[in-house]
Amino acid sequence: QVQLVESGGGLVQAGDSLRLSCAISGRSTFSHFAVAWFRQAPGKEREFVGCFYRAAGVPIYADSVKGRTTIATDDAMNTVSLQMTSLKPEDTAVYFCAADLAQSRFTIRFGSSYKYWGPGTQVTVSS
Repeated sequence: QVQLVESGGGLVQAGDSLRLSCAISGRSTFSHFAVAWFRQAPGKEREFVGCFYRAAGVPIYADSVKGRTTIATDDAMNTVSLQMTSLKPEDTAVYFCAADLAQSRFTIRFGSSYKYWGPGTQVTVSS
């Protein structure tokens, strides 16, 4: 059974950097999967942050975080990290990683495209 667990969340100040990790288990490799990061702030809808899948070649980022976010992974994609710099109070949210077989560049932005989800990790950015 595929399982995802996020780690690395916490309380940081505006302007700080933070690195979240998503540990994925249940198969020998996830190189044919898409692994995405989403976030959900209180009272708001879940938001796509970024995604990586091999066919894309490079990570795909939401416009709201592009330029200050980096997604990285190992060859087997057992661990996928999300590093964010220049954090803002509006980055405060619960961050989730999600995984499923890779689909298209369009569908990977939607939460409904992912079967497997982690429980989430809280990131709070104080001003």
